[in-house]
Amino acid sequence: METLLWLCNWSTLLVCAALKLPQISAVLGARSSRGISLPSLLLELAGFLVFLRYQCYYEYPLLTYLEYPIIIAQDLILLLCVFHFNGDVRRAAPYIITCVSAWFILTLQQWILDLAMQE
Repeated sequence: METLLWLCNWSTLLVCAALKLPQISAVLGARSSRGISLPSLLLELAGFLVFLRYQCYYEYPLLTYLEYPIIIAQDLILLLCVFHFNGDVRRAAPYIITCVSAWFILTLQQWILDLAMQE
């Protein structure tokens, strides 16, 4: 049974490692971010960041959320591609600063993080 759990954990990580790669390669191949919704990408990124911070804050085992840093890294690459092909990578800076700031603000008080995780 333990082998099955190990296999499931690592297969999930492998799938997550390749989750956004087709989208990133399509954007790079087309040299255009047409069809990528910036608001939906930012919403997805925010959700992943909040969940990852929640898991870290409450010290859950690493293997229960290891796929989220992988997905977040791919989302950040996709975000930079969107701004690059829209002509101004510097416009990504406020979004990245907001994400980094939110990472720290979420844990200033426990209630902030709990509120962010409400349904």
